[in-house]
Amino acid sequence: MAVSRAEQRAATRHALLAEGRRRFANDGYHHVVLAEVAQAAGVTKGAAYHHFDNKAGLFRAVVREVQQELGERVATAAEDHEDLWEQLRAGCRAFLAAGADPAVRQVLLVDAPTVLGWDEWRTLDEESSARHLAEALTALAAAGIIADQPVEPLARLLSGAMNEAALWIARGGDTQAAEQALDRLLAGLRTSA
Repeated sequence: MAVSRAEQRAATRHALLAEGRRRFANDGYHHVVLAEVAQAAGVTKGAAYHHFDNKAGLFRAVVREVQQELGERVATAAEDHEDLWEQLRAGCRAFLAAGADPAVRQVLLVDAPTVLGWDEWRTLDEESSARHLAEALTALAAAGIIADQPVEPLARLLSGAMNEAALWIARGGDTQAAEQALDRLLAGLRTSA
C-alpha cells in the first residue's frame, strides 16, 4: 500500500521534531545545526526548511510540544486526586519533578526564554501548565480554601518560584527539600477556616 503525500509530510515533520528535541535537550539551542538534524532524521535539508523555515522555527515547534506534554503531566497528576488542595499540591509536585527531564530543563527552562523572548515564552507557558495553575487557584479561591484574591499575580508568583525550583532540582538540588519548601509556601495560602 502506497503512503500518501500527507502521511509522508507528517512522518517527515515527526522525524524532524523528534531529532530536534533530542538535540536541543542534549546540546542546547546554540549548538544545534538544522542541516545536521535533517541528516540524522533521514530527510533533506530542504525538507527541514520546508517544514520549519529555520532552526528557530524547529525550536519553537519543539517548545510547543514539550510545553503541551508538561501541561498534560501536571493535569494528569492533579486529576488523580478528588480534593482540590491535593490537586494543587500534586500538580505542583509534577511540575517540579519534570525538571529532571532534559527536554523540560534545557528546552523550556534554559533556552526558550532567551531564544523565543520572554513574552513568547510566557504565552506558551500560559497555554499549558500555567493555565492549569490558574484554574486550580481559581477553584481553591471559589471554595474558600485560599483567600479570595486576584489569581493572576498569585499564579505568576507561584509559576516563577516553581520554574526556579525545577531548575535548581535539575542542576542537582534536592527534590525532597524543594517539595517540602513548596508545601510550606502553599500552606501559607490556606485560609484558617
